[in-house]
Amino acid sequence: MPPIFYSFRRCPYAMRARLALVSSAQHVELREVVLRDKPAAFLDAAPSATVPCLVTADGAIDESLDIMTWALRQSDPEGWLDMPDEGWEWISRADGPFKDALDHTKYASRYPEMDASEQRAQAGAFLLDLNQQIGTWVFSQPSLVDYAILPFVRQFAFVDKAWFDEQPWPDLHAWLERFLTSDRFAAIMNKYPQWVEGTDSTHFPHK
Repeated sequence: MPPIFYSFRRCPYAMRARLALVSSAQHVELREVVLRDKPAAFLDAAPSATVPCLVTADGAIDESLDIMTWALRQSDPEGWLDMPDEGWEWISRADGPFKDALDHTKYASRYPEMDASEQRAQAGAFLLDLNQQIGTWVFSQPSLVDYAILPFVRQFAFVDKAWFDEQPWPDLHAWLERFLTSDRFAAIMNKYPQWVEGTDSTHFPHK
């Protein structure tokens, strides 16, 4: 029986987990969760009650980066784990200060005590640094760092796409555009119906 993978299509954390599952060709039973109507089986399985959550024979993994590394340690045909140690530092910056600033920008009404323009500038400072690091990829070849960060850069870009496109980040813009127009992105963005107990299994990636 394959692992069970609880996902939500638009969640960037779930996106990056799906990207690793596709790269490693780890087949799972995908269960699409509607966040306002979380099924009991999901709540029982996921310690944090958040997506993504991968339920394996050894237990549940409910941190997206842990799901990525689990999948790639099963099989890593594209060498995503063969990245410099600096890659983990980039991921940490993206998951920490950049994601905080992204949330404070995208959901500004939830944070009235925050200056949304200042938060956008903080996110932009990270993206400026990232732009200077990127050639075609963050390092010399595609690796975990690219696919761990890209879903969040995508999310930030579409907060105000016109503003984003005007920023002096040409290499980052090209990096994101290649991702958005890639077969790999298309492969993880299929729409699935809400999973409910007793429905047929959905295999992912598609065989």
